[in-house]
Amino acid sequence: MSGHSKWATIKHKKAALDAKRGKSFTRIIKEINIAARNGGDPDVNARLRTAIATAKAVSMPADNIKKAILRGTGELEGGQIEEVTFEGYGPGGAAVLVEVATDNRNRTVSEIRHAFGKHGGNLGEQNSVGWMFERKSQILIELDKATEDQLMDVALEAGADDLRNDGAHWDVISAPEAHEAVLGAIHKAGIATVSAQVAKIPKNLIKLTGKNAAGMLRLIEALEDHEDVQNVFSNFDIDEKELEALAG
Repeated sequence: MSGHSKWATIKHKKAALDAKRGKSFTRIIKEINIAARNGGDPDVNARLRTAIATAKAVSMPADNIKKAILRGTGELEGGQIEEVTFEGYGPGGAAVLVEVATDNRNRTVSEIRHAFGKHGGNLGEQNSVGWMFERKSQILIELDKATEDQLMDVALEAGADDLRNDGAHWDVISAPEAHEAVLGAIHKAGIATVSAQVAKIPKNLIKLTGKNAAGMLRLIEALEDHEDVQNVFSNFDIDEKELEALAG
């Protein structure tokens, strides 16, 4: 399974929700704001519906959600948020995609470029690595929360395309348009999820070890700590034991 999936799992274990909640709220509010530009009715706007569900999952106050929607539709004044995707390479040649939501593109470009350079990577041109990824629904479930047969019955019946075992978690892969149906079926079956998002899944993986592995994790962490970054995806793969040791 992809290094990104393993890394996301370790971050989930490491981070206390309260410590991350402020940043989590900021990211989700930006996503709601952007999604609402295509209409403020979640019944007909799937992206907004997903963003609202994510907000409710972290107990975001209803008033915050409402204001974010109204700013997106233009009914409330607020900073203009722009979506930008950066592409580049990390240590060892692993591809990196960085999705940001910013109100100052020039500042963000400079800071993202600096993060790549500082941690042994380099920012590339548009479409330099994007072709190495596919947009897919990705749902992570701890192995002991469901059996393979359970998930095969529930997820595949709801429209999932694939079920993978990364050694610690089940990874349910679906087409983006099937995300809500598959996630809903999993929850209806009483199966808890670690994370659920429409992500960029790498088509192939690049194995990293030693200094390259350590450098990649520092780069990913620096990017994800940036206030404008919404998501980071990569095609690195690091052995589970080495990843645990480095992340620890």
